[in-house]
Amino acid sequence: MLEELIIQDYALIDTLHISFEGGLNILTGETGAGKSIIVGSLGFILGSKVDTDIIRTGREEVRVSAILGVDPRNTEALNWLTDHGIEPEEGKVILRRNLKQNGRGSMFIQNVPVTRNDLADFTSLLFDIHGQHEHQLLLKRESHRRYLDRFAGIEEEVLQFNRVFTTLSEKRKLLENSRSSERDRQARMEMLTYAIEEIEKARLRIGESEELEQESRRMGAHEKLASYIETACELLFEGDASCLASLRRVRSSLEGALSIDSTLAALAEGINSTYYDLEDWADQLRTYRNNLTFDPRRLEEIEERLALLYRLKKKYGATEEEILGYKQKAEEELDHLAHFEENRAALEAEIASLEREVIQRARSITQKREKAAEELSVKITAILASLGMNRSRFAVSVLPKTQGSDSLLCGPYGAEDIEFFISPNPGEPLKELSRIASGGELSRVMLAIKTILAHSDTVETLVFDEIDTGIGGEVALAVGEHLAQLGRIKQIFCITHLASIAVRADNHLKVEKSVVGDRTVTTVRPLSDRERKEEIARMLSGDASAGVALAHAEELLARYRGLTG
Repeated sequence: MLEELIIQDYALIDTLHISFEGGLNILTGETGAGKSIIVGSLGFILGSKVDTDIIRTGREEVRVSAILGVDPRNTEALNWLTDHGIEPEEGKVILRRNLKQNGRGSMFIQNVPVTRNDLADFTSLLFDIHGQHEHQLLLKRESHRRYLDRFAGIEEEVLQFNRVFTTLSEKRKLLENSRSSERDRQARMEMLTYAIEEIEKARLRIGESEELEQESRRMGAHEKLASYIETACELLFEGDASCLASLRRVRSSLEGALSIDSTLAALAEGINSTYYDLEDWADQLRTYRNNLTFDPRRLEEIEERLALLYRLKKKYGATEEEILGYKQKAEEELDHLAHFEENRAALEAEIASLEREVIQRARSITQKREKAAEELSVKITAILASLGMNRSRFAVSVLPKTQGSDSLLCGPYGAEDIEFFISPNPGEPLKELSRIASGGELSRVMLAIKTILAHSDTVETLVFDEIDTGIGGEVALAVGEHLAQLGRIKQIFCITHLASIAVRADNHLKVEKSVVGDRTVTTVRPLSDRERKEEIARMLSGDASAGVALAHAEELLARYRGLTG
């Protein structure tokens, strides 16, 4: 659960510290106030890809941090932390991320530095964000397979199937290469032999390119670097005006003062310590200067070596690790080709065994998918009915990949194609989701799917960015009721422009934009009961002070949240 969010210099936000609670958190505000900025900053701390244009104009970097509570039942998230050597503190973790104008940034979970992919992997176990872009994701059939597998609880089983299937594909390719004509096989062996010898001759060392490029930069700017170092040496330890010379005089004076006033002992000790540190740094700088030489022959060697590494990278991989990995695979293939007759029988037996395993795993997955598809179809249809689509029918199609053949045909993720269909009105045939004209209908289908998955996984927080697109009236009331029910088991964040949804909030926050000095600033604050009534009135009529709107707002709040103003 998200407990606190601290944002600095993100878009129109200067400094913002927001505390959140469980249940249904509603964010409202005028159009253009910056509601999407809050979701954007949340996505940033959760590991989304971003550009430097999110940094507030005139600032050097954006910084966002968050305090998360991890449910003890979320074993997947806790195991992730354990695997990465990260310990929660009293069930909480702190996320920190920054991005500078030069495009560089850093990310931390607790005080452990992580990659962006690590951050996104971990937070995906805690958060599920639905924005308008997910409408497009919902229209892609591959996402349908993932949704069904997640509902069926077989994501890990499908991942294991994919590993076995990938291994089988590699073995089949190896056998196919081995069975090619003798001339082709010989040519392939010669090519592999040449590649192996070329890589071996290069005597690659991991990280070598980076070291050589750094050394090349030093030599390329030798005169400028030497000038900087010489200046630093003069200021630090050479001459009567250097830091060390000045600090010697300070020490001498303090020794005299100390003989008169003993209370200066701590100060004198601190200055002595600094002096000795400076001496150590002076020795290091002196050694660096003495070793700083320019060798044209060495620079030529570096450039030649870098050119060789560049050629190898173009042919075999982008890094030293990838090149060495290519060499290892080439050696394995070469061994198979060289001992084709001896290895063929063993390879064919291994392929047969993998084929049996793939079929066995595929049939197990098919059974679970078919059962889950029926259950998911019924549940989503029921939820759509509660969301104002009571005459719609939703269906999950699970069709085998046989293509008219009696044999089982498998792909990387199983033996069937998964697709979601819907009939919005009675008498109409089931159609692909991509043929739904209404954005409001698509929003409700996604809300239904998110609801079902929320009950079947350990994700603790759901974020809905304008889930109310294209709806109003009774449908909006139904969506508000549905979100309120969902808020009883999950922490929900919802950005809305509909009063009938906002009145359901357990916690109502308002996003506002104002001008402070000569800068535009976005802020977020929780509303009091009185302010909340005024905000609902504004959402109803556009006027927060209109008597009729205020009365209507008070009636809605009293009906749904028990408030009387």
